[in-house]
Amino acid sequence: MKLKILKSIRTNNFNDIYLVDKIQRIWREASTHLPQEKVATYGVYHKYNSNYKGDYTLSISIEGNSNSNNSDITLNIPDDTKYKQFQVDCKDELGVINTWKKIWDLEENGELNRAYSYDFEKYFPDGKIEIYIALA
Repeated sequence: MKLKILKSIRTNNFNDIYLVDKIQRIWREASTHLPQEKVATYGVYHKYNSNYKGDYTLSISIEGNSNSNNSDITLNIPDDTKYKQFQVDCKDELGVINTWKKIWDLEENGELNRAYSYDFEKYFPDGKIEIYIALA
């Protein structure tokens, strides 16, 4: 899968006191670069230092090739990556956060063996959200 990066940040879920502000800001800035036609938008987690407690990069991205210039930054996620998919309860205001907490609990309990390569949240045009966790 090839994704065009709109915005990226480097952060940490537990040590960055500006985490929420950073994430809200890049989503807001990335939204100004979305194409007119409705497309899936991704929050891609990559360049992990260690596990979910370490530093990582979050890139807001969209599918496909850009029609602009060759300087666009892309992510190439290998097609053979195995994922565990999680459905987010979109009726829950904290659905994404609660799904991540569930993922972390599964990992802590030895029920999820993560690869820490490329994980992503997929936001569909119809409002559905799925989280994909790369498996080792």
